[in-house]
Amino acid sequence: QVQLVESGGDLVQPGGSLRLSCAISGSIFGIYFMGWYRQAPGKERDLVAGLTAGGNTNYADSVKGRFTISRDNAKNTVYLQMNSLEPEDTAVYYCNARKMALTYWGQGTQVTVSS
Repeated sequence: QVQLVESGGDLVQPGGSLRLSCAISGSIFGIYFMGWYRQAPGKERDLVAGLTAGGNTNYADSVKGRFTISRDNAKNTVYLQMNSLEPEDTAVYYCNARKMALTYWGQGTQVTVSS
């Protein structure tokens, strides 16, 4: 019912910036949470940034002050602006949406921070 498509992942040097996009389609009414998660090899998939329908945000301590989650309702798109990227940010980034008792995931987009 809900489809998520991430884009924007790339290879970037330390200190650089990227903006990830999550395009939302399908039956979007009732989505109450959007989030960005990431998963590095050998690690769990962890929440990076979350955004509620009411506009509240939360961030992992490791990215606070560097990453910003935002939305454009007219475009049905959620963004993750990533600044001052570090090698530790290297991971597959996934868009997540929650609606009712269901959760939806995008296919993921690779972010690699390396010189």
